[in-house]
Amino acid sequence: MEDKKQMNLERIKKYIEEHQIKNIKLAVVDIDGVLRGKYVNTKKFFLAVDKGLAFCEVIFGWDSDDVLYGKDSFTGWKKGFGDSVGTIDTASFRVLPTEDYQSIIVLVDFSESKAAVVCSRSILKKVLNRLDGLGYAAAAALEFEFFMFNETPKSIREKNFKNLEPITPGNYGYSILRNSSHANLYHDIMTLAEEMGMPLEGLHTETGPGVLEGAIEHSEALRAADNGAFFKTFIKVWAQQNEMMASFMAKWSKDYPGQSGHIHISLQKKEGGAVFYDESKANNMSDEMRWFIGGQQKLMPEILSMVASTCNSYTRLIPGFWAPTDASWGIDNRTCALRAISGSAKSQRVEYRVSAADINPYLALAAAIGSGVWGIENKIEPTEGVVGNAYEKDFPKELQLPRTLTQAAARLKVSEAARELFGDVFVDHYAYTREWEDQEQKRAITDWQLNRYFEII
Repeated sequence: MEDKKQMNLERIKKYIEEHQIKNIKLAVVDIDGVLRGKYVNTKKFFLAVDKGLAFCEVIFGWDSDDVLYGKDSFTGWKKGFGDSVGTIDTASFRVLPTEDYQSIIVLVDFSESKAAVVCSRSILKKVLNRLDGLGYAAAAALEFEFFMFNETPKSIREKNFKNLEPITPGNYGYSILRNSSHANLYHDIMTLAEEMGMPLEGLHTETGPGVLEGAIEHSEALRAADNGAFFKTFIKVWAQQNEMMASFMAKWSKDYPGQSGHIHISLQKKEGGAVFYDESKANNMSDEMRWFIGGQQKLMPEILSMVASTCNSYTRLIPGFWAPTDASWGIDNRTCALRAISGSAKSQRVEYRVSAADINPYLALAAAIGSGVWGIENKIEPTEGVVGNAYEKDFPKELQLPRTLTQAAARLKVSEAARELFGDVFVDHYAYTREWEDQEQKRAITDWQLNRYFEII
């Protein structure tokens, strides 16, 4: 491991010298998956690589609007908002084609500090270490749908988020007309992703005005999560630099389907070979793949808040809108929460379809992989796979998904499996942050309430 770190460091040093880079961007991932960070000069950067970087624990003690949580099991006023020392992950280094000055970005995580118990990147690494103990490694790929608008951060606020102008009108799913007439936009996005080390294997229109879907190439699971965090952030950066805005909300309008963030997962044996593939079994599905799906299915209602992490997430989880409402599974069935994809040893995988574009990629992957690992360890058998429309099936109460973020947080708090997988401190802290999120929503007076009640009641 030290040799690999040194190789990565030498690569960074060479790149800095060749491009005469003076300032480097350091980024940390907060509880909502938002990248926070700052520039440091090269002297500070190499010192941080050697000694670590002290970072204020407030990043784990506030919400996505920078509002401090009312109470906090990890940080907060009573603990003085001290520092935790983060570690520079030299393997996460990426170039920044969005900046005129030659620059790079590197991730910092807290896996070796006291903040490891709540750091989302560290939680994923904890799950992957557990998987490593079984002799397996995980590969993953993320797909994100996102809407693009001819708007700016200023204009959307001046409009109060109403009457926004998408970059294209109409429902044009998989449209050659749209991706040809806007070919430069597509090429620019794919080039950006390639230059940042998160290449897209596909980019196309989805159904709805101005909505695109980008499928990031599969990679080792931690890098896949890094790719997801970088993709969401720098698509937004690129869009704003070009007088547009990109939104990864789960559902921004009641008139259009929600925006998915599907996760594809496969396991490999460390000595070589696919864990999920067994040509002697039906659909080439090994016992381990079946148990993996069984664990994902059984724990999905308990860990849903790690995957559907905002109040808005639950506006997408309604029947008939390409999003599951129960912990269902089936062979190549897109109406299910879990889609088992059979094929060759290289392509055999599970698609985790309950997740939306608003995910924290690290926690969503930790939940999706962790529940599957738990399933293998305990040889959990899934229910019979759904054939046909899963929305028309009746599922037992234990497989029905929570309908609100508060309900999902409550399920997480009492989940023994979640506490075993992710730790008591994380479960208590994270569940509270989700309860907080839902409470903040309940304080709002919505347009719907005003239109319904202002005059008539």
